[in-house]
Formats: sequence, structure tokens, C-alpha cells
Amino acid sequence: MNEALKEAITQGKTALGLEFGSTNIKAVLIGPDHSPIASGSHGWENRLENGIWTYPMEAVWAGLQDAYSKLAADVQEKYGVTLTTVGALGFSAMMHGYLAFDGQGELLVPFRTWRNTITAQASEELTELFGFNIPQRWSIAHLEQAILNGEEHVPNIAYLTTLAGYVHWKLTGRKVLGIGEASGMFPIDSETNQYDAVMVKKYDALLAERGYSFTLEEILPEVLLAGEDAGSLTPEGAALLDSTGNLKPGIPMAPPEGDAGTGMCATNSVAARTGNTSAGTSVFAMVVLEKPLSKVYPEIDLVTTPTGKAVAMVHCNNCTSDINAWVGLFREFGQLFGLEVSENELYTRLFQVAMEGDEDCGGLLSYNYYSGEPVTGLTEGRPLFLRQPDAKLTLSNFMRTHLQSALAALKVGLDILAQEDVKIDAMYGHGGYFKTKGVGQALLAAAINAPVCVMETAGEGGPWGMALLAAYLVNREPGESLEDYLQNKVFANTTGEKLEPVATDVAGFDAFLCAYRKALPAEQAAVEHF
Repeated sequence: MNEALKEAITQGKTALGLEFGSTNIKAVLIGPDHSPIASGSHGWENRLENGIWTYPMEAVWAGLQDAYSKLAADVQEKYGVTLTTVGALGFSAMMHGYLAFDGQGELLVPFRTWRNTITAQASEELTELFGFNIPQRWSIAHLEQAILNGEEHVPNIAYLTTLAGYVHWKLTGRKVLGIGEASGMFPIDSETNQYDAVMVKKYDALLAERGYSFTLEEILPEVLLAGEDAGSLTPEGAALLDSTGNLKPGIPMAPPEGDAGTGMCATNSVAARTGNTSAGTSVFAMVVLEKPLSKVYPEIDLVTTPTGKAVAMVHCNNCTSDINAWVGLFREFGQLFGLEVSENELYTRLFQVAMEGDEDCGGLLSYNYYSGEPVTGLTEGRPLFLRQPDAKLTLSNFMRTHLQSALAALKVGLDILAQEDVKIDAMYGHGGYFKTKGVGQALLAAAINAPVCVMETAGEGGPWGMALLAAYLVNREPGESLEDYLQNKVFANTTGEKLEPVATDVAGFDAFLCAYRKALPAEQAAVEHF
């Protein structure tokens, strides 16, 4: 048993990050050197109810308690101590969406997640009003669409927040958001590090014209930067997190962030000219900008780092879900013949064989659209596999097709940044797509025609990134920037593998994307007729 870590745990020289992902709620505890020392997770799934992708609130709390209890059990097993405190903690979650509450704190309508593509009219009208791209996922788009739909709950809204903001509010009593997460609710002015005042004024005027009594300032969370005081764990919050009652209140809490911000921290890509790609259920790429883009692009979201720097974000709703479905089919096939292969080996072998396929996938094509994909103009999705009659239908081509399809919509958006001459010194990959060494990494390098790094720590992901933000809150030196803290205290000795793009892979991916774009009407027809 590591006595130094045992002492660090008992003295609260740790930091805890918890993140609500699309399929897992995960808790990661880090020690004084920022390395993970314990973890716990809980699986959950969104539901499609009355045409809305949602998670029930009881699942939020049950999942949070389960993930935390497993973390506490991990601490007990490894170090022989009961977890009663941590140095700091923070919550993060999948960004965007819509959680609207009345004056009594009651949820007015079921949680509407980022996955919904039901706000196209609002998105278009707000983009025109602001001269700024407002994606369908953003909270303001959901609010505007609810108003356009004449939904009865709107006049009763007293507070509007995201999932991370909701959990933080219930555990601290503070209605706040980290700036990166807030930038997925309403546009941020990176000069003031607050909601854009001109756009707020425009929208408040619109609300007043329609007869609503509330203003955006009244219903939106307060915006905080990384390292700023976001409150502390209340006795009620401690009981919500730890059902055993062992966890003590009073723990400092970091501003709640979105999974985009925690992904930036987990990959040390919060400085200008750095970027990261998170690939799991959804896929998004973030590039920290040196200068504004020349015009508004509907495919590009403008958000911020946890310290307020402007970030170009390409977000796609679909990534690995279709791959997972096909891998499940192969598992069934193996079981038919009495073959029991571990899930890890099955994914690894299938990912590896993909690299033996033709660079352009040999005449095969797929659309991994479980839901709509705004980047390519689809409001709904139908997973679709296509092939030419003379295509080379091999296992390697089949798997490569699905792996490249998982990045195809992302490439559509990133090609725009390339045209804008946005410089990327380093792109970092993280998430399940990159777990098999050298495969997802090589395909992303081909898609963006730039080097891609995957760090040893990449598998820790967002919850670790949130733990780093919590550690920064309590451990930073006066005036120490987040960029410097990460570079000098977290990643100074971290190694990773860098892959340069291969010219034949780049040309093959470009040819694949050309066919992908050309056949998009087939995906649209599938939505309309199937």
C-alpha cells in the first residue's frame, strides 16, 4: 500500500472530477502529482421519449451516487481508508441542452439533451439576428424554439441551465457555470468574459416585445473563469453525492464545465494553435484561435476555453454508435460458433484489420447517423451502409468504411478551418475511438492532413480534466494561468505518440469524403422513406 497516497487522501490533498458523459458517469480522484489514484463509473443511456432525447432526473442522481460509491470503494480497497473529504471537486457534463426551472426550483419539461435536432427554425433565426452561428444544441436555441412553438412552460421559467450547472446548483446552492460551458448556452464576448452584451440586449428586446417578463440576465447562470470561487459543498449536497454520509461538507468546488472544456484540459490544448478531438458517442474538434474567423459558418461553433479564449468547435452528433452496433453483430457471429472473445480484443482486432483496407474504402460507404447531423444538413438520421456492385466487400474495407464514416462529418467542418488558414501546431486525440493504438490516430491525421498526438493520459478523458480544474482552483500560484499550470505542473513529463499523416491515406480519405458528400441525398431519402 502506498503510504504517501494514503496520507494525501486522509489529509484532503486530492482533487475529484465527476463527468456525466453520454453513456457513462465517471468519477476520478487525483493525487498531489495530478495522476489518477482511484475511480468509479456508472453506465447509463439516453431515451427517445415523445420525439425528445432525454435522461430522467432520477437517473442523474442514482448514477452520480453509484459512480461516487464505486470510487469510495476503490479508495477503501486500495488504501484502506474511508473517503471523507477531498481538496476540491468539480462537475462536468455533456454540453448544451435545456433544463428549465420555475421559481420553486421545479423542472418544467424533461431535460432536452445536446442530441436533439428539433430547433432548426430557432437556430436559423437567431444566427441571422446575432450575426453569429447559433447551433441547434445551444440552450438559447432550445429556449427560442420553445417560444416559437408556443410551449406553455416558457412564461414560468425562472432559471435555465445545463446538466453540469444543475448538478452544481444542487450541491452548492450556486447558480453558476464555467465560461466554456456557458459559451454553449449563449454567445460569450472574449473581451469581457461574459455573455455578449449586444446580443443579450437584442434578445431581451425580443422577449419584451413578446410579452415575457423575464430577461436573460435573470434566468442565465453567472459566468465564472477557471480558478474562480464557485462555492462549496453544502451538507445537503454532500448527502446527495454520498448516500453513506461519510463525505463532509465544505469542500471547495470549481466552476462546472462542459465536456469540451475538460477535454481541452485533459489534452493540454488550452493555448492558441492547439486543438483536440474527442471521439466517442459524438465527436467534436476544438481549435483555439489566434484571430476571429472571416465570416459566420453554420458548421463552426464559437465557444471558449475554461479561461475564455475563443475556440472554433466542430461538433457532430454521431461517431461510434454504429461501429458499436456492427461489433456487436460480429460478437454474435462468433458466439454462434462457440467463440468467446473479450470485448477489448474484438474491438482491437477489428480496428487493426481496418488499416489493411483500401485508403478510399474500395467503393463502400456508410452514414453513421443515429440522430440528425446539422453539419451535413440532416435533421434526422438512419444508419445506412452502401456499396457499388463491383465494390471490394472485404472485412478490412468494411471496417475502414465505418471508421472513416465516424470522422467524415467532422472533416466537413475542419476543412472550412483549413480554408480559413487556421493554424494547428498540435491536434490531440482522446476518447474510445483512439483506444486501439495507431488506428483512429492515423485516420484522424489523414482526415485533417496534420499530425495527431495521443497522450498516455488520453484514456483518462473528461473526468480527469475536471479533476485538474478542481486542483487548479486550490493549488495555483497567484497570477498563474491555467495554460502555465497545465504545462508546468501536469504535463511537463507526460509522453505521447505523434503520428504524421501518410500521403496515400490523406488522398484516400479525400476520395472517400467526395463520395460521401455526393451520396448524402441517399441518406436524406432514407430519412424520408424509411
